[in-house]
Amino acid sequence: MEKRHEPGRRMVLGAAALGAGAVLAGAGQANAANAAAPAARPASTGRVGKLPVPFVVGHRGASGYRPEHTFGSYQLALDMGADVIEAGDLVPTKDGHLVCRHEPDISQTTDVADHPEFAGRKTTKTVDGKALTGWFTEDFTLAELKTLRAEERIPDVRQHNTLYNGHWEIPTFEEVLQWAEREGRRRGRPVWIYPETKHPTYFRKQGLGIEEPLAKLLRRYGRHTANAPVILQSFEPSSIQRLNALGLKCPKIVLLDEPSVRPWDFVEAGDPRTTADLLTPKGLKWIAGFAQGIGPWLPQIIAQDDKGKLGKPTTLVRDAHAAGLFLTPYTVRNENSFLPADFRVGSNPGDYGNSPAYFKALFATGIDGLFSDNPDTALVAAEEFRRR
Repeated sequence: MEKRHEPGRRMVLGAAALGAGAVLAGAGQANAANAAAPAARPASTGRVGKLPVPFVVGHRGASGYRPEHTFGSYQLALDMGADVIEAGDLVPTKDGHLVCRHEPDISQTTDVADHPEFAGRKTTKTVDGKALTGWFTEDFTLAELKTLRAEERIPDVRQHNTLYNGHWEIPTFEEVLQWAEREGRRRGRPVWIYPETKHPTYFRKQGLGIEEPLAKLLRRYGRHTANAPVILQSFEPSSIQRLNALGLKCPKIVLLDEPSVRPWDFVEAGDPRTTADLLTPKGLKWIAGFAQGIGPWLPQIIAQDDKGKLGKPTTLVRDAHAAGLFLTPYTVRNENSFLPADFRVGSNPGDYGNSPAYFKALFATGIDGLFSDNPDTALVAAEEFRRR
């Protein structure tokens, strides 16, 4: 999942689509935090194993400090104390292996452009209705991908992370499972992971379905049961339904895009519903029929005005909990360029803003957890609410 917090029309749409609970009045940090009264938590939301509430998900590891979806990023997030590691935005290789990349286009996250032997693989493809030019995982065997090295995806904001360019390979999901088992034995407790099926309809049409090999791997490593330390996620509801049909009992969530967006499986199936429809009590009740939680976009939790400033909390936390769903919104990052306008400090996009205040405002709404590129910062804020 990927959203920058930039002022503009998207923020207005995000709030307006949620109805009366989404107030578009600009508010300062103190007002936003005070307005976010803790939401009631019905017993039915406790379907996330033994995780603390609120829990912190290391987004693609600790990607604020290391290139995302590398074992350097995963290990650092775990060492920092993240409760769950988003180890795996899952995309397939040409020969059917699942690897961990943010997108099938690896132009920005690897050194593929520096490999002359792969120059001819550069192409333009349409992924979920969008034309993209680059190099795609499904055009490489696993052995070929293993000759590449990971690089920082947003070097303009995270220059420090470029120090680690070239250090780590692209991990396979099976390697992630093996790593989680080793670390779990070493620490004496399970290591929770939070993989996502990326563009599953797109890949299924190419004969590279993601859900079947994912289910096979989870079964192989005993992570398919209701009590397994795994949460599965997808922007496509049908992918979650398919995982259920494959017998996976671990918790699952539906990720929610901007309100005007139709999930791509809905587009392919001719379903007219948008994310806005899924955000309603009726839509949430429908999701609760096959999933245990939702992953909303941050402005769907606390609305922002047309200048990108924080307003009041929406009713989504209350509505989702009433439907028996837990919420893990995405994604809080420390840098100014990703924060609401009233939490930025100075004018440099890459400088840290007042993210602790934003974390606190979000946790005060009663969310069950959240994604962060900076799990250490998130944990400091989360501890305050865990003691309540």
